[in-house]
This record gives sequence, structure tokens and C-alpha cells, in this order.
Amino acid sequence: MSTAVSAREAEVLRLLGEHLSNAEIAARLVISVRTVESHVSSLLRKLDAPDRRALARYAPPVGGRAPLPAPVTSLVGRGRERAELAGLLVEHRQVTAVGPGGVGKTRLALSVAAQLADGYADGVGFVDLVPVTEPGLVAAAVADACGLGERPGVGMVESVLADLADRRMLLVLDNCEQVREAVAPFVERLLAACPRVTVLATSRAPLSAPYEQVYRVPPLSLAGGADSEAVALFVARAGAAAGRRPGPELAAGIAALCGRLDGVALAIELAAARWPTLGLDGLTAGLSDQLRLLAGGRRAAARHASVAAALDWSHDLLAPADQQLLHRVSVFVGPFGVPAAAQVCGSPAGAVADGLGRLAEQSLLQVTTVAGGTGYRALASIRQYGLRRLAEAGGEVEARDRHLDWCLAVAGELTVVGPGWRARFDAVADELRAALGWAAGRPARRAAAYRLARELAGLTFGRNLVGESQALYEQAAALADDPALAAAALRSAAAVAGCRMRGDDAYRLRLAAAAAARSAGDAAAAAVDTASAASDAYRFAGSFVRPPEPARVVALVDAARESAGGDPAARAAVALAEAGVLADAYGGADGPATIAVPEALSAAHRAVGLAAATGDPLAESAALEALLSAQSWDGAPFAAADTARRRIALVTDLAATPAAAHELTDALGEAAEASLGVGDLPAARGFARRLAAHPLLAEDGHRATSRLLVAGSLAVDVDEVLAASVRFRDGWRRAGSPAQPALGSAVAGVAMIHGLRGDRAAADEWRAVLGRLGAAPGRSHGYGAVFDAMLLLHRGDAAAAAERLAPEPDRVWRWVTWLWLHWYVALRAEAAVLAGAGEAGDRVAAAARIVTGNPVAEAMVARAAALLAGERAAVLATSAALAAAGCRYQAARSLLLAGGEDAARGVAALGRLGVAARF
Repeated sequence: MSTAVSAREAEVLRLLGEHLSNAEIAARLVISVRTVESHVSSLLRKLDAPDRRALARYAPPVGGRAPLPAPVTSLVGRGRERAELAGLLVEHRQVTAVGPGGVGKTRLALSVAAQLADGYADGVGFVDLVPVTEPGLVAAAVADACGLGERPGVGMVESVLADLADRRMLLVLDNCEQVREAVAPFVERLLAACPRVTVLATSRAPLSAPYEQVYRVPPLSLAGGADSEAVALFVARAGAAAGRRPGPELAAGIAALCGRLDGVALAIELAAARWPTLGLDGLTAGLSDQLRLLAGGRRAAARHASVAAALDWSHDLLAPADQQLLHRVSVFVGPFGVPAAAQVCGSPAGAVADGLGRLAEQSLLQVTTVAGGTGYRALASIRQYGLRRLAEAGGEVEARDRHLDWCLAVAGELTVVGPGWRARFDAVADELRAALGWAAGRPARRAAAYRLARELAGLTFGRNLVGESQALYEQAAALADDPALAAAALRSAAAVAGCRMRGDDAYRLRLAAAAAARSAGDAAAAAVDTASAASDAYRFAGSFVRPPEPARVVALVDAARESAGGDPAARAAVALAEAGVLADAYGGADGPATIAVPEALSAAHRAVGLAAATGDPLAESAALEALLSAQSWDGAPFAAADTARRRIALVTDLAATPAAAHELTDALGEAAEASLGVGDLPAARGFARRLAAHPLLAEDGHRATSRLLVAGSLAVDVDEVLAASVRFRDGWRRAGSPAQPALGSAVAGVAMIHGLRGDRAAADEWRAVLGRLGAAPGRSHGYGAVFDAMLLLHRGDAAAAAERLAPEPDRVWRWVTWLWLHWYVALRAEAAVLAGAGEAGDRVAAAARIVTGNPVAEAMVARAAALLAGERAAVLATSAALAAAGCRYQAARSLLLAGGEDAARGVAALGRLGVAARF
């Protein structure tokens, strides 16, 4: 088919549109009928039309300049784009609005043209170039839209230029992409010959004209979530289709849907049209195949009846090499650079770069930034379209394989953590996930899928995506052909579950690792896993939803012992299980006070010795935890604090594997509590702050801040507690407000702080949270008694405080021995003295023997003794000692209790702390 239509042929075509006969046309143009017949025959051939009636459809409307098309629906949003495009048209004479099919270029151009029409004396001419497939007909289409004719003896282009030379008008050239090689020179000549004409073009690719100013039309804004422009469009169109608008309860879901549609107006409108029959859940489920879902729209333009039709229009304009490139790069789910695309396409980087540039010019790819320079990405609908074409061409397996190889190489590079690691991982994470998803379902790619799952599991753990990491380690175990590799992956999965406080999962995965190790013929490794499962059932009992039966755990210890043999690691693991489970070094799971302390100490020391001999710091740290627990039950808090510091020294500088991270976070929490137990407030708060800042707990604010809240509450650091409590409550709520009794001490401390501030409403709110955590058996005698007594003494109700602390320490030792013993006896002595109890002297003397070496508790007991003896100077002396120990609140209380002129100083000091002085 010829690509050139002569000026005379264009004139004949225009008259055919008026339904004139050949003779009438000949008379109108003053030419012979035979000449007209020749022109008609030529037009039939060039335009591939079957008859004269078909030719007439190519003719422009009769009767002068056509008005702007009137949209049947209102334009939603686009305020920023309208302003920007209108501003460009004020400054530039030729602006091209560029964007992918369906993004809304025509609607935007029509809106801006209508907005600016009054500024042009000769109005606006709108030219729809969709029907124009022959370059020679561009000028004729402009002439017809503007009501112009061809001047005798002059070609159509020259006629248009002459007629528009003196006009002040805006000429809108819509849908230029398929004839842009003809539009560009025409516009160049037009702007040179017609100085008061401004051109606004829409195209899927720039025209590359000399004076062109390109404006890239973005998708609809997704900013604002439920209040975004994209959501507004969906709601408006869905309401029109259903006769009722979607309710506000669906706003969040609609926002997510529009996000997955990339804000493309056509896709959103087509989805909205199907809302009445599919509902939001059906639409969301169908988005994995947008091309099928977003079809069937009733539209005047067939190319906009579906997303696939709109993309067919763009695809067919591409050269075959560019079509193939689009298909292959569609395997990328996110932004990619030229080197990555070259590897996946198996082509030279230079050729790929050139092709990617052309695809971006055609708005089939978006230009973005990736590490190392310029990158590209495809909208979801374009990507799905490319993948469909790739599969139809039989090239999907090869492209997917190359993509998988690229992902394995990238994952290997990311295992070295350095500056910018997080950003580099985030940039390729979705690619790695997509490659794994494809490979995991294909037996021939099983080995590669295993490697990628292992790599990605470690990377996601490093990125603190711990839930995903656990699932990936489990997936790697399922993909491993070697049971020894499966066992290793399951151990890592168990460690991640421990980091997540999912005790049931950790226990299950440890036992699965033991089974895999046995399948691999490694009895010693199976013994380690079995014994570790038993130990963890007691070490981390608070993280279980359904703790295993004690008899089952004991049976695991016996089984591990039988298969351990002489392997050092197995013997150490069994020794730890014997200390923790059989000797009950951890104190069981809130059971009766039946701990045989000497046996527990002996077993723990043995476990530490065997673990140290292995050279494994993680095994030694776990054994040290059993030892510090036994030391606590033995009433040796200073020894326990020293052991806690030994743990910290062992694990602080280890590589951040799941097992090491789990051990470190546990060690930090234990060290904070052990330091509080001996009155070392600075150390306790230091360990607690390290725990709160640990990246592993970034999303678990309640776990991260629990120890910090306890330390801050005992020190009465109001500002720190209030700040940390916000993070605690947010994290707890995000986690589903779980019932976790182990968090009770932190919540009770926050409630006390609000009580000290005089904010009873806030204190009641936190007591309600405490009730939802579930009652721990030790609450009434341990942290509950300590925090209640501190608040009662602050309010001057010493009798109530003495009653709250009435039980003798040896009667409730299980609940006060670990952290609370020194605080309990010191407050108990003070309450007895202030209440005037007859046994006050005995309580002071007994407390003094217990708290020796604890700077805070010693000073508090000394203050109680001075109050009992009426020695005001000795009471004042304790203020300085308490301040030096990091306990400014108790230092201020010493001033208050000293009375006289020092009481005012105490009130002022409390005020600076944010505490209300109420006596």
C-alpha cells in the first residue's frame, strides 16, 4: 500500500465525504471525470478501502472547524497536571503530552484546550489522527478539522499553512503516534509559517520536532490513599455503573487496587465498570491477569475497549526487535538497569540500551533511577502483556532462566553487607522473590530454587523481615535434596522463629531438623537438635502458646542423651537440657517452687564447662543463662549479674545470623534485669537501650521497650518512660494486642509512672492493658508489689504499702528472687518504718543484710534506718548517695522525708522530674 496521498487526491477524498458523484467532483474541481475516476481508484488502493462508501469515512466532517469533542464523563482530579500543561502552552508554541495508552492524555488535553480556548481569537481546532494511517493525509485531516479547503494549484500542506498564517489559534493534534514521522515535519513547517498558532499534541512517543516541549502525563495520583485521585475516579465510575457508590468502608481496599493498577485511568475505569458484578474482592483476585479482567468496556474507540487492545495499538507500532525486547524485559517485576536487561536478553548492552530508550520513548517503559545510573520499569499491565507475548512466542523459559541466573548472582553479592546495603536489597528484593516463585514450581530448577531460597532467607533476615525469613528457610528445607542441607535450613528457621517469639514454631522446627539430621545419618547433630528443642521449651516458655508436656520434654532429653555419643557439641547440648529441664535451672513454667537449687547450680556449671570446650560462643551463652538463673534462685544476684555480662561479651560481636541475633537479644534483656537486681541503674538502662535499638525488634515495639520501661520506671525517668510507652503500645496493638504475661512488669511500671504524675485516667488505662496481658502468678508478689508500694509510699499511705509488702521474702522468693528481691525488702523496710510498725527495726536489719553492695537499695535501707532513729542528717546524706547511683527520684524523696527547709527542695526536684508531690 502506498504511503503518499497527493494534494489532489486529498481534495477528491474530501468531496467524497460530501457524497458527490464523480461527475459532480469533476465539475467542482474543473477536471475530467476520467481524472476523478483515476484519483478514486488510487485512493481505494492506497487506503485499502473496499468501495467509495468506505473511502467517505476517511473524509473529514463538512461545515467548518469541528468543535472540541464533549466527554461523556467528567474529568476527575488532574488539577496539578492541568496547571502544568496550561503553563507550558503559555510559554511554548509546541507541547506534546506523552504517556502510555489509557493514561488519560486525550482527556487532559481536551480539558486544557477548553480552559485556554478564550485566549485564542480563532479558537481551538481538534484533530483526531487515529483514522489517519497514511502520512500524506495529516495535512488533509488538519484542513478538514479546521474547515479549510485546498487552494487551486497548491498542495494541501501549503493550503493549510496559507490559511492559518494569520490565525491565532490552538491546534490539538490527538493520537499522533502512528503517523508521528509525518506529523513532526508538518508541525515544524506550521510553526514557522504561522507565528500565532500553538500546537498541543498527544502521543505515546515524542514527535522529536525541533521546537517540541515534552510533557509526560503521569498516572493518576495515589497520594492520600483513600482520598487520592485514583480512588476518586474508581468511586465515580463504579457509582455510575452500579447506581450506587462504593461505601467508605471499601476505601482502603480500593486504594490498594488502584495502586496495583499503577493509577492508569483506563485500567481503573475498566475495573470500576466490573465492580457491580465482581465486587472488590473479585477484582483484587483477578488482578494477576489484568489483561483478561480489564476487558469488555463499551467505548467509542475500540483501542480503549480493553487494556489489551490499548497495548496492542502500541505494540504494533514497534519494530520486531523492540517487540522482542519488550517481551523479554517483562520478566522484571521492578526497575532494572541496562546490564541486567542485557543479561536477561542475551544481547550486547549497547543494543539493549538503544532498544530500551525507544521503548521508553513509546511510553511502554518508564525511565527511573537504579543503582549505578538510569533504569527502566514497566507498568503492571504492560508487564503482563509482555509476558503473555513472551509465552506465545515460546521464549519464556529461556528468559526466566536468564533472570534466575541474574538473581542468584545478585543475591550472592548482597550477602556482603556494607554501606547502602538496605537500599540495594530493596531495589532487587521483588526480583529475587519472583525468580524464586518461578523456579520453585519447576523440578528442573529445584537446585537453583534451593540456593535462592537460602540466600533470600538470610537477606530478608538481615532486612528484619523475620516472618518472611522463617518461611523462606522452611521453603529452602523443603527444596533441599540433601537432608543435611534441609536440617541446616530448619535450624535457621527455628532460630528466626525464636527471634519472633514463636516458641511453638521454634520447637517444631528444631525437632524437624533433628529428623532431617537422622535421615542424613548424623546422630550427633540430631542429638543437638533434640536437646536444644527440650532446653528451649523451658528457656523460652513464655513464647509458647501451647507449651509441650513436661513428660514429653523429659523424654526428648533422654533420647538426645542416648544418641549423643562422645560428640562435644552433643554432650554440651544434653548437659544444658539436663540443667534446664531435669534440674529446673530456669524455674519451670510458672510451676510450684520445687527448684533444687544446689543441683541446678551444679548442672549449670557442668553445662557451661562443656559448652566452653566446644568453642561455640552461642552454646556457651545458652549455658551461662542456665547458670545465671540458678544463681538467681540461690539468692546470689551479684554473681548472676556477672554471668549476664559474660554472656554479653560472648555474643556482642558475632555475625548477625538468626541464632546469634536471638541469643544477643535474649542476653541484653537478661543483663538489663540482672543489673536492676543489683541496683546498677546506669548499666541496666544501657543494656535496655541497646535492646530497644536492636534492628531485629524495629517492628516489635512492645518487646523492644519492655526492659527499658522497667528500668525507667524503677529510676522514675518520666520522660523516657512516656516516650517508650508510646512505642510499646503501638507495637503491642500492631501485634494484635497479644496476652503476654511476661510484659506485665513493663506495663505495671508505666501505670505507676502515670500515678506518680497524678494522671489517674492514664494510670487506669495502663492497668487495663495489664489486665489484657494475662495475670502472671508472680504479679502480686513481684513487680506488682514493688510498683504498688512505690506509688503508695509516694502518696503517703505507708500503712497500705506495708500491707502490700506483708509477705516475708522467703515465702514468695520465687517471684522476688530474680530482679525484685532488693527492691522488695528495701521498700518493705521503709513502709514499716513510716507506718510505725512494731517490726520495723527487724525489717530494716534484715533488709540491710540482704542488700549489701546494691547502691540504691543500700541507700534506701539506710534512709529507713535513719528515719527510725530520727537522724535527720543521715536521711539527708542518702540523697547524695541515691543521686550518684542514678536514682534522682529516690534522692528527691530523701529531701522530702528529711523535712524542714529541705522538703521544699525535694518538691522542686520532683517537679523537675515530672512527678507530682503528694503527701
